[in-house]
Amino acid sequence: MPEEPEKKEDWLQIELSTPTELSDALANFLTEMGAQGAYQESSEPQSQRDVAETDIRETLKAFLPCDVHLEQRISGLKTYLDSVAEIFPKLEKPAFRAEVVRDPGWGDAWKKYFKPLRVSRNLVIKPTWESYTPKRGDIVIEIDPGMAFGTGQHASTRTCLEAIETLFIEERASEKSHVLDIGTGTGILGIACAKLGAERVLCVDNDPLATKIAQANVLVNRVDDRVTVVHRDIATLAETFPLIVANLTAKILGELHAHLVRLVAPGGRLVIAGIIEQDRPDIEARFLGDSFTLHRLIAEKEWVCYILKKAGRHK
Repeated sequence: MPEEPEKKEDWLQIELSTPTELSDALANFLTEMGAQGAYQESSEPQSQRDVAETDIRETLKAFLPCDVHLEQRISGLKTYLDSVAEIFPKLEKPAFRAEVVRDPGWGDAWKKYFKPLRVSRNLVIKPTWESYTPKRGDIVIEIDPGMAFGTGQHASTRTCLEAIETLFIEERASEKSHVLDIGTGTGILGIACAKLGAERVLCVDNDPLATKIAQANVLVNRVDDRVTVVHRDIATLAETFPLIVANLTAKILGELHAHLVRLVAPGGRLVIAGIIEQDRPDIEARFLGDSFTLHRLIAEKEWVCYILKKAGRHK
C-alpha cells in the first residue's frame, strides 16, 4: 500500500522589524514564548546617507504553532513590544506582521540556533542534541524545550539560574533542600535546583504540555528521584517550602502574591523573575514590607530578578 502523505501543520510566521540594539532581547523573548525557527536578517541600507540618517534595523523571523495558546502568545508579544518602547523611547518601536503558513519546511533547522550556553559560573545549559565536554566544576543541564518556556537564552531565565546558584553554592544554606518551582515550563529551574543539591523539588505548571516536556527533561537529566512534575494549581498546595522559584511575569506574580506569601516557609527565600525595569515599583510595593525583605537583586539589561527573604526563622 502507498504510504500516507505526512500531515502538514499550520504555523504563524512572525516577521518583526527592530533596531539592532533590541534584536537580541526580542529574539530571546520569541524563543522563550515558544517560537521555533527563529533567525535574524540584517536590513541593508540603500545608501551611505541612509546609514547616517536612520537606525540600522534587523528583521527577526520566527514560527509559532497555531494551537490554543496562539492568541495568548500574540497578546504577550504586543505587551512586550509596548514595554520595550517605553523603556527605550529614543529608539523606533519594533513592529511585526504575521501570516499563517502551511509546513514552513524548516523542520528541526531551528535547533542550530540553540547551542550549549554557560549561564553562570557553574551552570551550563546544553540542548539534548548537542555535544559538550564539561570543564571542571561544570553542572550541565540538558534541555529539549519542545513548545515550553525555558532554555536559558533569555535574561529572565539566566538571572533566575544565577540566583539559584548563589543560594546553593555561595550561601550553602541547608534549609533550601525542599524547593517549589512555579510555572516550570521546560523544568530548567527545578532541574538546576536538584543538580545543585536540593533533596526534593516540586515543579508545577498549569499547562499540561509543559508538564510532559518538563517530565521528559527531568528523566534526561537523571534527577527523577528528586524532582516531581505535576499539572496543578498552586492554590491547592498546603505545605510550605524553604525555597520557591517563579520565573513568570510581573502581572502573574502580582496575582499570585497571596499564595507566594502563604507557601514560603518562615525564614525562607523567594526567587521571582520575568520582571522588566518599569515594573519594579509595582513589584517592590507589593512584595517588600512586612512579608519579605530584599536579600539580593540581580539585573541583566532591562530584566530584574529578586531574591527575597521571608520574615521569621525556618524550623
